[in-house]
Amino acid sequence: MEVVDAVFLGIIQGLTEFLPVSSSGHLEIGKALLGDKSIPEESLMITVVLHFATALSTMLVFRKDVAEIFRGLFSFKWNEETRFSIKIILSMIPAVIVGVMFEEELETLFGGELTFVGFMLLITALLLWLADKAKHTGKPVSYKDSIVIGVAQAIAILPGISRSGATISTSVLLGNDKGKAARFSFLMVVPLILGKIAKDILSGDLANSTVEPMPLLAGFIAAFIAGYAACTWMISLVRKSKLSYFAIYCFIVGTIAISYEYFFAT
Repeated sequence: MEVVDAVFLGIIQGLTEFLPVSSSGHLEIGKALLGDKSIPEESLMITVVLHFATALSTMLVFRKDVAEIFRGLFSFKWNEETRFSIKIILSMIPAVIVGVMFEEELETLFGGELTFVGFMLLITALLLWLADKAKHTGKPVSYKDSIVIGVAQAIAILPGISRSGATISTSVLLGNDKGKAARFSFLMVVPLILGKIAKDILSGDLANSTVEPMPLLAGFIAAFIAGYAACTWMISLVRKSKLSYFAIYCFIVGTIAISYEYFFAT
């Protein structure tokens, strides 16, 4: 992979991570358009590195929230920060189970299967359309809700299912406040991504990759900068839940992806 291609994919990742349009789906489409012929393991590693960059940008944007959570945890008191942290941990369990039990099967999906990505984008569009019809509430995320939202996050491991779209939509459909749903959605993914990176390092997966370090570094920087800019700019829009616009966008992109694979792929 060339540096220019990596930067292109990094920008796609950074811009789409904080919108409910599936960053992984857009990455797969981008790699297909660039003619990426990476084997599934290499393709997944590039995806993980770019996700890691946006995880760091999320932590920077929500640095006050992250600091409060850590202060609450290390105060060893049953406070709001501790309760929020427990909800985050509960939300991680389904994705961890799916990631561990079906890791090899998931890797094969990150190889430019545009038809699959297209259909998953159509599902994302449906979720967003349904959530857009939900009423505004002031209800916070409960312990039970965090588990259900975690299941949605586990399903969103599939390329084309928007993680933020699935988790925010599920949370809103459960009756939670849209602003609180967005905050919970953006923060709940950070531990999973960091855990995935740690697992890959310990297992040697990153060291065994044949991808050159410069494209990875360039993509990482591009994703971090684009992610920070997109998060700070778009967070208010996501909280206002103009989800129908994103539903239309996902429907159009999903249809184009399916059509491209059917008519033009060789």
